[in-house]
Amino acid sequence: MKKFLAAPSVIPGRRVFLKGAATLGGSAALLAAMNDGVRAAGTAIPVGQAAPLTDFAAADGVEFKNGLTLACDEINALGGILGSPLEPTFEDTKQMGDATNVQAVQRLIDRSGVHAVINGYNIGSGAAIQDTIADSGIIYVHYDTTIGHNNLIASDPKRYFGSFQGDPAEYWYGPGFLAFLKGLEARAEYKRPNNKMAVILSAGVYSTNIANAVKEQAGAYGWEISLFETVSVPTSEWGPTLAKIRQDPPAVICVTHFLPADLAQFMVQFATNPTDSLIYMQYGPSIPAFRDIAGDASVGVIYATVVGCLQDEIGTAFETRYKARFGADAGHNAGAQPYDGCYVWATAAALAGGTGEPDNADQNRKVADRMRALIWRGVCGTTRFNPAVNAAYSYPAEVQDPSLAMPHQFLQITDKTKGGGLIAPPPYNTAKFMMPPWIKA
Repeated sequence: MKKFLAAPSVIPGRRVFLKGAATLGGSAALLAAMNDGVRAAGTAIPVGQAAPLTDFAAADGVEFKNGLTLACDEINALGGILGSPLEPTFEDTKQMGDATNVQAVQRLIDRSGVHAVINGYNIGSGAAIQDTIADSGIIYVHYDTTIGHNNLIASDPKRYFGSFQGDPAEYWYGPGFLAFLKGLEARAEYKRPNNKMAVILSAGVYSTNIANAVKEQAGAYGWEISLFETVSVPTSEWGPTLAKIRQDPPAVICVTHFLPADLAQFMVQFATNPTDSLIYMQYGPSIPAFRDIAGDASVGVIYATVVGCLQDEIGTAFETRYKARFGADAGHNAGAQPYDGCYVWATAAALAGGTGEPDNADQNRKVADRMRALIWRGVCGTTRFNPAVNAAYSYPAEVQDPSLAMPHQFLQITDKTKGGGLIAPPPYNTAKFMMPPWIKA
């Protein structure tokens, strides 16, 4: 097996662009230019993914597989990486968890000799696979959205040089939400009736980290946390929590629990006697099942994602291609994550002169250096890694320039039959904030 793919002997010509490459992502034409019209006909480069293809998260896992598959096909049409095509292979993480996740990645390395692992998310610590990657010397891109990744990389950046989180950590949901509320008020789209905020969370690390981030920074934005309650989940009975909310109505209800069926039941029961409160919910409302269960009670709910397909020219073109390939009901937002991650890695590898197989850490350090230096405009916005933690910067809470960070998108449901409209942040918004129908004041 060769150590890495050699760079072409000629400088790429500016005339060589695959027709329509710019619509694949704002920087895809760069990869086409570097290939200088060469067909992807060299030795195949194995690239792997460990995803929950079965069990409770299979709906997302299948989309992660689709996203990587589409990216590899498109990159191959552009000439691959310096003329060598990508060959994806997949392992099932089933119910996930650190042990299962690590075993799946180890199989990709041992059996397939993958040069990179490009995942979506896997539930677990978010800091276990990185040791397997470090031992093998290859590249890892994931979307676990966890501060655990950041802390691990910062603890030993030399060892974990090849591990990258393609989106901001979940921590940024907290300050990002507070900044979103500030923006609504600054644009005179919303005026708080009081300074109270209720925060409802579940016991998991993801939900807790977000809730704690809101709690810790609320005071700086003029908010008082009037209720901070942890609920046992899954749950369909929200009566005790709603009774506390109704007894002392807050201006904002922030729910960081994320299971769509649970959140839908919250809205159904809230709607029988609502308070004049904005309602923000984590992740769950993005799933059609939330709207199916909540029905009319879903209209007005705000939710967010730190990574998702934008509703702009590039994002819409991707959605069209994705659904043409995988079906009208395919979840392009989940697929967009490893899709962008694959392009970032492939472009950086081409700039570095090729990829490196397991145990070729020297070449993969060059790839990692190019990844840290790259500013990639993809379907989810701009990927630019914080070199201290190898995680994508977040806009606008972390970085003020929208061209240098991934937008923290806020969406609002205005029609129970459709997904949410993107209401923030500017300049990416395509819809306007609507005062929820239950607020009569």
